[in-house]
Amino acid sequence: MERKIKVVVVDGQGGGIGGLIVEKIRAAFPEIKIRALGTNSLATQRMLKAGADEGASGENALIYNVKDADVILGVVAILMPNAMMGELSPKMAEAIGASPARKILIPLEKCNLRIAVPGNYGIQACADQMVELLERYLAEEMVE
Repeated sequence: MERKIKVVVVDGQGGGIGGLIVEKIRAAFPEIKIRALGTNSLATQRMLKAGADEGASGENALIYNVKDADVILGVVAILMPNAMMGELSPKMAEAIGASPARKILIPLEKCNLRIAVPGNYGIQACADQMVELLERYLAEEMVE
């Protein structure tokens, strides 16, 4: 029996980056089940519209769903308490960080956070790299 990989996408505010991530992952892996976890219902709805299979909103839903995720996708700020103008609570950041899931995160210069990455990068390029890293992870899981 084939094991189903649990992929979650976390986003907040308007859900634009989460929506982009869902679109890219859906295009590359149409068979994968994607769960959208928004800090608010607008973000969740945007990710659902982009192609996520199911979604949930708010602190408790996020904390509950990241516990058994295999992969968590989002921006690096989801590991920072009070990120996204306070939408991402300290409990959410702790739950994401403590999850045993593989975290594939996009650097984003908001939230006063800088990642030392050479060269210029944009959200599109980072999302493409995210797809490649997820593909590598999935290949590793199929070997085991």
